[in-house]
Amino acid sequence: MTPYKEFTTRLKLLISKNPNLITTTLSNIFTMRLVGNKTHGDLAEIAIAEFINQYMYDFTSIHVGKDLYRAKEHEEDITIINEISKVKFPVSLKAYGDGPLQLSTDKNFLLFPALQAMGDRIEGVDAIAKVWESPVFEDFTKKNVLPLIYDEKKQRCNILIFDYEKAKSAVTKIVYEQAADGSVEKKGQGKGRIHPVYRFYDKNNEYVFEVRYGSGTANALQRGLWTHTKNGFKYFDSITGGWIEYKHSLVLVRVLSHALLSTGKGHEAALAELVKDIEEQKRQQSKY
Repeated sequence: MTPYKEFTTRLKLLISKNPNLITTTLSNIFTMRLVGNKTHGDLAEIAIAEFINQYMYDFTSIHVGKDLYRAKEHEEDITIINEISKVKFPVSLKAYGDGPLQLSTDKNFLLFPALQAMGDRIEGVDAIAKVWESPVFEDFTKKNVLPLIYDEKKQRCNILIFDYEKAKSAVTKIVYEQAADGSVEKKGQGKGRIHPVYRFYDKNNEYVFEVRYGSGTANALQRGLWTHTKNGFKYFDSITGGWIEYKHSLVLVRVLSHALLSTGKGHEAALAELVKDIEEQKRQQSKY
């Protein structure tokens, strides 16, 4: 079991015994969408790091921060330390709507060109084996991605972990699919996919995941390793045990607005009360 797999197993057990803890945290995270459509993603990194520190007694976490991006060795948002084994590992946290999910940006533009060199249709045991033997897919099963998936219309969320090993073993066919207009790269604006993809399918011809266009002309959201939480659902493991409903906390928005106008003295007083509330939750927590 990898260090990350051990962590997610422990997290799943904690949530199963104390669902209220994650429900409260996720509700507060997705309340941040009332502040701004992108705000929840950045604050989710801080919230999950603190969740680990407060409620998982055998793990600690550090929020890496955006200012360290250029120096990052991995696509990481938080670093987690197993306090028992002292093993440290990076985690990339994603807060996405229920649908397409980016697992890796492929910042060096390697995945798509490697598949292009193998042809438009790759199938058969030997051909698929060569894909996995390629150096660019060496780290495929080693990506530590923690996706917080939300369905805003139904106000529900799910922590869905993509099972790379299961997905890898299931692939029987890889197919090149052109852009919506049939070109290699669609110019201008408009609906539909604007870059080609390589889609990976299982023996039932069902979607597993995809690799998007890898040229430097594609931005980070148009390239890399992607999957889909609906189309590829059977290749995910739900850490929350399925969908959980959340509610927006309008009081939290008011707290933030007032905090932005307050002095450090006011922040300290508010923090003291928040710490008391967290400690009360910890006293009611069942050990996992």
